[in-house]
Amino acid sequence: MPVPRMYKTLAIVLSRFELGEADRVLTLLTPHDGKIKAIAKGVRRPKSRIGGSVEPFAELHLVLVHGRTFDVITQASVGEAWLALRDRLESAATAWYVGELAERAVEERAAAYPVYALLRRAFQLLDDGMAPSRVARWFEYGLADALGMRPEVDRCVECDRPLAETETFRWVPALGGVLCDRHPGVPAEQSRLSLEALKLLKAYRRLDIEALAALRLAPSVEAEVEGALRRFIRFVLERDARSLAFLDEVRAGP
Repeated sequence: MPVPRMYKTLAIVLSRFELGEADRVLTLLTPHDGKIKAIAKGVRRPKSRIGGSVEPFAELHLVLVHGRTFDVITQASVGEAWLALRDRLESAATAWYVGELAERAVEERAAAYPVYALLRRAFQLLDDGMAPSRVARWFEYGLADALGMRPEVDRCVECDRPLAETETFRWVPALGGVLCDRHPGVPAEQSRLSLEALKLLKAYRRLDIEALAALRLAPSVEAEVEGALRRFIRFVLERDARSLAFLDEVRAGP
């Protein structure tokens, strides 16, 4: 049976670029078709019917037609608009960051429902006013899990021995997590990991985001875990996100 030329889907805009005088090409994340590229024809004209709909930080209801190079958006409406996060610069910068991670993690036309659900939840949390740094760490950990690369924080990645609180620990992204002190000669990018940071990494593995948001943590511990998870995600996706520089600039303030 031939594939229907027209189809409907939910979608979140990940990125976009202008094409010609009035068109725009969107990279979309969908629940069942993964990442797709679609063109919104005439969307930059003042009288466009869909111009105000196909924006970032919203869940869209789309009708598309399969095309040779790009699918074509024929109808668009907003199902869920996360407007509040746009009014807080750090929340918006974090939304761009997690969106870029999702874009890099998902292959075109590959099923990606866990990543879609994760990104949708992250946008909702940011819109609700949750601390952007907690949402970012929760998303990073969840994304690694969705990709089948969840970091090991309970056992040594080299000898599979349960980690004891009396030991010293090293964070080794290339090996998949925490290394105990019995392996001093392992050649890989690594960094020391405090017991407090290890406990927080375990919390990101076990607790839901509401419980994580309620934790009272020393800034030094949060910074240590931020660095650890960023390095892990860099290893998983093979490079840093471009949006990190902007996010860090926003967080640093004037």
